[in-house]
Amino acid sequence: MDLHLKHKSVFVAASSKGLGRAMALQYAREGALVTIASRNEEELRVAQADITAATGIRPLVQRMDVSSASDVQAAIAAAADAHGGIDVLVTNAGGPPSGSFEAFADEDWQSSFEVNLLSVVRLIREALPHLREASDGGRIVNIASTSIKQPTEGLILSSVFRAGVHALTRSLATELGPDGILVNTVSPGRIGTDRIVQLDRARADQLGIPVEQVQAAAVSQIPLGRIGTPEEFAAMAVFLGSFANTYVTGQSLLIDGGTVKSI
Repeated sequence: MDLHLKHKSVFVAASSKGLGRAMALQYAREGALVTIASRNEEELRVAQADITAATGIRPLVQRMDVSSASDVQAAIAAAADAHGGIDVLVTNAGGPPSGSFEAFADEDWQSSFEVNLLSVVRLIREALPHLREASDGGRIVNIASTSIKQPTEGLILSSVFRAGVHALTRSLATELGPDGILVNTVSPGRIGTDRIVQLDRARADQLGIPVEQVQAAAVSQIPLGRIGTPEEFAAMAVFLGSFANTYVTGQSLLIDGGTVKSI
């Protein structure tokens, strides 16, 4: 299938590793002009080299802390200037720490709000003028979590603010539809990234059991009987954020192997 992404300008936040990097790689494979952004420039340079070697397309690198309004503004402006605008925006950020309600103080809630919800608002706000000018209409893909449908035990910060991301998606799908801009949320379940390893270790320490036991218990809840790969996640996310998708907006796609049972 032709995703009609060749020479399109695509900005992927938090893309030095994990899901963001997998999406950036997939967009480059489709011939898009990709901008990768994160806080760690050294990791970005490694990702840039790997994507270039795999696809022949050299991504633009932008150091950006998603919790910094000035960083977001500068990164979006640089991407638009380098690539003649922005056609696709992928909002993404690292997950907040695990823990129960009583474990977090005001500053923890404020930090998670800024990283996991306000950053999405800022990225979209800065990219919106460029998305409105996109010749085929713009695409926005917000990366959240399956906690938008079923709160995850021990991840209360994620559950609260990821739900806000999808509420924003639904609202913007209505507001931006007349401009031809499609907005969707893509929500990973258990995908094989460093984030999952960190959460498993934290859970194992909390329960005083081997991490392998935590992992086995989690996999037992997945109907497909295994965790997903970043490449599997990226394939679906990139389709929604492509121009082969012409009529799906305001939706949340759960990529979780069937784990969440809600209707």
